[in-house]
Amino acid sequence: MLSAVSFAPLGADVAFAQDDNAAVATRLADLLRSARTVISTNQGLINDPSKGDKGLTGERVLTEAIALYTERTGEDPRDSDPASREGRLLRAQMEAIQEVVEENQSTINVEGVGFKGFIPAIFARLVNEKFGERVGDEARIKVTAPEELVRNRKARPDEWETSVIEDKFKAAQWPKGDPFSESVQVDGHPAFRIIVPEYYAASCLSCHGEPAGDVDITGYPKEGGKEGDLGAAISITLFE
Repeated sequence: MLSAVSFAPLGADVAFAQDDNAAVATRLADLLRSARTVISTNQGLINDPSKGDKGLTGERVLTEAIALYTERTGEDPRDSDPASREGRLLRAQMEAIQEVVEENQSTINVEGVGFKGFIPAIFARLVNEKFGERVGDEARIKVTAPEELVRNRKARPDEWETSVIEDKFKAAQWPKGDPFSESVQVDGHPAFRIIVPEYYAASCLSCHGEPAGDVDITGYPKEGGKEGDLGAAISITLFE
């Protein structure tokens, strides 16, 4: 479930203009991954059947996500100009992160139940859906994967994503971790698209590792992946 993928912040080494497409998209990806890491780190707490109120509120998750993002990138997303596109989108994402956690308090805090199903992958999908509701036709964020690894049909890669994953990310010569971006037409509109590869960390292998075919805690058969294998990708579309 790519719960704790290690990564270098995508925008840390390049100076972008504040509202540049690549800068905006990579900051959105970094913030999503930071929030997902917080949910991963707290899986033990979430799945503790002996505790009711876990204190894992939306505010707490967002605060920890911002702290992690700031540590990784040297930037605080709250410092972005709220009148800029970057500021609007980052704030929409922060609101989505907090809202998703608040809406799932009854699941997180139920006593007598171990595995709650509130895993990083589910959390990320819900955040992306909330984000989409807020920003409308301005932007889209999706976590996808190579076709053979997709567990949720909503996460299936589209034609463009499939092409990048298969022809670039899977190529031996592709620099590991490098994103790919391109200006294309999406639904008849000009758009900037960027897709960021993600690789299995050791913590992912309890669900996605070996032996292939064994059923994991979520009820899906394991893929037989190894640490460092390509496991997913964050796909972001910014409409121009």
